[in-house]
Amino acid sequence: MLDSAIQGQLKSYLERLQQPIELVASLDDRPASAEMRELLTEIAALNDKVSARFDGNDARRPSFQISRAGADMGVRFAAIPMGHEFTSLVLALLQAGGHPPKVEADAIEQIASLDGDFVFETYMSLTCHNCPDVVQALNLMAVINPRVRHVAIDGGLFQAEVDERQIMAVPTVYLNGQPFGSGRMELAEILAKVDTGSAARDAAKLGAKEDFDVLIVGGGPAGAAAAVYAARKGIRTGVVAERFGGQTLDTLGIENYISVLETQGPKFAAALEAHARAYGVDIMNGQRVTALLPAAEPGGKIEVRLENGALLRGRTVILSTGARWRNVNVPGEAEYRNKGVAYCPHCDGPLFKGRDVAVIGGGNSGIEAAIDLAGVVRHVTVIEFLDQLKADAVLVNKLKSLPNVTVHTGAQTTEITGDGQKVNGLRYKNRASGQEHTVALAGVFVQIGLVPNTEWLKGTVELSKYGEIIVDARGATSLPGVFAAGDATTVPYKQIVIAAGDGAKAALSAFDHLIRTPQAA
Repeated sequence: MLDSAIQGQLKSYLERLQQPIELVASLDDRPASAEMRELLTEIAALNDKVSARFDGNDARRPSFQISRAGADMGVRFAAIPMGHEFTSLVLALLQAGGHPPKVEADAIEQIASLDGDFVFETYMSLTCHNCPDVVQALNLMAVINPRVRHVAIDGGLFQAEVDERQIMAVPTVYLNGQPFGSGRMELAEILAKVDTGSAARDAAKLGAKEDFDVLIVGGGPAGAAAAVYAARKGIRTGVVAERFGGQTLDTLGIENYISVLETQGPKFAAALEAHARAYGVDIMNGQRVTALLPAAEPGGKIEVRLENGALLRGRTVILSTGARWRNVNVPGEAEYRNKGVAYCPHCDGPLFKGRDVAVIGGGNSGIEAAIDLAGVVRHVTVIEFLDQLKADAVLVNKLKSLPNVTVHTGAQTTEITGDGQKVNGLRYKNRASGQEHTVALAGVFVQIGLVPNTEWLKGTVELSKYGEIIVDARGATSLPGVFAAGDATTVPYKQIVIAAGDGAKAALSAFDHLIRTPQAA
């Protein structure tokens, strides 16, 4: 099951086990059960502290529990956790065996003190790069707190459950039998939802922080670069972000960041955060910003208000809030989001195996999505508003070579239809003739570009007609002491390398502003 190279790596990891662990499998006569037995047998053979049993009585078969010997930990995989979930398996083994997790002490204390019984079920796919963060966070909670239990379920292995619960996107999480959340979630976000008193505690803790010399809003490549460049000047630097890494967390492959031949988005995001932390940057993750309050006088403090009510203050502020997927804004899109309307073909594509889907958008991202999906689904329909596809010629040629793809150009999507529970079709209009068409579908993937995350800044800094923050060559905005960088600005070509360069430039400009501007009394 595991090749020799992977066995060697796993063997070295398992040497970190501090206590014995036990793998208890519940199997049936499906081929997947034979694979699971083989996998667990191989793992147990790698270290004397690991044992495997195959007499489990869990209702989900095949599945296996990971537990410290003599305990009853609530970590279970109803999956053969390979692909993107292999790291989740390794971490669960280590943490169950007493190896300390790389999580702040406050988070561990918060998990341990949760009051109540929490049974989490995460439906995931092994090709989903957003799923491991959720699986790993909930596994960790189950290791630390005996009243938390979690099972990671491969939707492809338990298709009947997926159909019964109408799951059309991964990761999808249930808590105590009820829908809890969908999409990528960090540990802090999960804890905030189950620990009702955490918001008030966070607000008090954040509000008590000292003023920053440079306060950065947003933790994507622009924000991370700004943080590193500012901190290297020896000034007090903070980053407040909803999720450090920004949109790179939703990017499967990165192959155009200079000097990095190839990497994956979540790995790249982790490297960004590690680099910033190495310089002592104060990272305030899982926080939404709602307002920017300009300084009352030259050299005064600029304030940033958070959703939880806390106020942070900085002598300068760098806005690097990035962008998000643009919506089609037609009837049915919002109603059927995660019920057939999806935005990540890598994550959700496997859920539509053998079915018909559409991709809205004929740019590079849309055509790449269509090519990717064509290898999984029965048929792909591409809907492009313009009269020709905008993607690179090499992608268009590849698309045209596929037998199960249909392309409609000059087509305006007018509605995404459904049966009240899930998507069942799409309507579009031929822009030249005005004729309406309906396509029967199980899913619709939206790939039409980005919209800047700047709604909260309206009336505060000058924005373009597209909502982008207007900046000059130095990254300065219309407000003194406020700079901006990355995809949220008017700088063209929304690329990671450009955002990082702009972040560095904004930090240098902020430092220059600090040394030239006397502080207000």
